[in-house]
Amino acid sequence: MVKTTAQRLGILLALAVLMAATRTHHSLLHHFDALPDASWGIFFLAGFWLRGAGRWAFPLLMAEAVLVDYLVINGQGIDFWSHYCVSVAYWFLIPSYFSLWLGGSWLAKHQAGLRLQTLAMAAVALAVSWAACYLVSNGSFYWLSNSVPLPRSFAAWFANLGDWYLPFLQTTALYVGVGAVLHVLAVQLTRTLKHAGQPNLPH
Repeated sequence: MVKTTAQRLGILLALAVLMAATRTHHSLLHHFDALPDASWGIFFLAGFWLRGAGRWAFPLLMAEAVLVDYLVINGQGIDFWSHYCVSVAYWFLIPSYFSLWLGGSWLAKHQAGLRLQTLAMAAVALAVSWAACYLVSNGSFYWLSNSVPLPRSFAAWFANLGDWYLPFLQTTALYVGVGAVLHVLAVQLTRTLKHAGQPNLPH
């Protein structure tokens, strides 16, 4: 689907609103209240829908994620840099989220339209980019954050990976699945409107 600048801005705004709403509930405290944090799914979908706009769209979404975290943490009366989840590892969220963006962007470039082949490619792209995001974000926090007690070990890290593996995977897959349904509906609607607008040719 070829998108105009206005359409890209509309998509970015919708994703930004969803992130603001759900990341506020998540609030970096590993709670899955109300709606779970949609950030991971948002960066994958943004990479797919906004491919080619990464130079401005990704930094804007990244800046929003940091701003929401800052406002939520300070709203709790806690200094941002003294929060449990904020350390030098926090900056590894940039490559973590960018891996999801790349996964969505790769899918947008190679997808074959509304076919089962595209569904299979989407599953692979999401699985690979999500795994990269999870390993970088979780690994950087475990090995670099002062919040993790010493001594550290690979055995303990693998246990930590297992603790959060399914919740984060299920949440990301849920939002990407909803995005996929909306994408299919939008494509079908576009096709229907385009067909309805064509003049009836004589047989």
